[in-house]
This record gives sequence, C-alpha cells and structure tokens, in this order.
Amino acid sequence: MQILLTGFEPFGGSSFNPSSALVAAFAAEGLLGCVLTTAILPVIGGDGPTSARAELRRAIEAHQPHTVVCLGEASKATHIAFERVAVNLRDERIADNAGRQCRDEPVVAGGPAAYFSTLPTRAMRDACEGEGVPALLSMSAGSFTCNEIFYDLLHASSIGDFSTVRRGGFIHLPQLPEQAAVRGGTSISLEHLMLGVRSSLRELILPLG
Repeated sequence: MQILLTGFEPFGGSSFNPSSALVAAFAAEGLLGCVLTTAILPVIGGDGPTSARAELRRAIEAHQPHTVVCLGEASKATHIAFERVAVNLRDERIADNAGRQCRDEPVVAGGPAAYFSTLPTRAMRDACEGEGVPALLSMSAGSFTCNEIFYDLLHASSIGDFSTVRRGGFIHLPQLPEQAAVRGGTSISLEHLMLGVRSSLRELILPLG
C-alpha cells in the first residue's frame, strides 16, 4: 500500500498552516503498514506550471501512489472535516498566493458538476472520533484551492490520467492554537490532529480488492 499525503503552504496572511505542519510530522514519523510519501502544495490556483494542481500531478507521477489524501486548512472549523464532494467551481473569497482571485469559473471546463470522494469517509470519520478527536462528514470543500485540487484529483483519476491511483479525497483541518492566539476562534493542537488523522489513515491500510 502506497499513500501520498499532501498539505498546503501558509496563505491568507497566516504564517502557519496546520496541513503542512501535519504532513511534516508524518514525513518524519511514517505510518506503520504502508509506504507513506508526502508533498507540500502551493496555494496557487489554475493549471499553470507553479500551481497546486501541477505540483500534485508531479508528486503522483514521482511516487505512483495507490491512494492520495490531501489536507488543507479551514480556519473556522471546529472539527476535522472529511470532505465528501468536490465541485467544478472556482469562486474565491481571497486571492491566492500568486495574487489572483478567481470568480465563477470551472475547475475543468466541460467537466462534471461534482465528484464524490473515493475514500471511505465515514469509516475514517468514525476512527477519528474513536480517538476522542472531534470529526465530521462535510458536504462542501468550498471553492478555493482545496476544492480545486480535490476536484482535479478525482477528475484526472476518472479519465485515467493516474494509472496507479485507486482512491483519493480531501480532509480539512481546524486552525492550530498558535493561529487562534492571533485571530481567535476554535483550534485543535497538532498532537490531537496527528492522533485523529493517523487513526483515519489506518482505515486505508486494507486490501484494495
């Protein structure tokens, strides 16, 4: 079993991103029972050579994973959110890290309106909750770069661009206490995020059939 775990660089004026911190911790620690590879994606939309989509595709080509799990930050979240649906929409409330703000555009012109995650989201949510970490199933990954790579991953997989990828999906993380100390709101410590995400990833270390 080979799993690619991705996170994002900081964005929106924050110097932290819990997803990149979590990916760095997993890169150092690994995950028993699988080959775990990692990548940090830029918060840059579109399909240009420096975009998140391009970087994710390069990571998939380099590592040839069976499963891709993308992590991102939802600063107002109170739970780890296992996203169920990716939509074909880019409509961004803030500019990305290249200074571009997209409105009312598709992720993939002519693509389906939406895709469902191919991860076992309910089992992953239950495993996370079983460790005492707040978790929920979410029906919307928004319309910023998180949703964009979620949709592009599932679309590319569906049309056969990724020969090895059998499953893929997205998980949103709440902010870290360091961020909450500056901007207020609910947070979850990195240690608890690790505990919850680790337990959910173990649900993926099963025969693919």
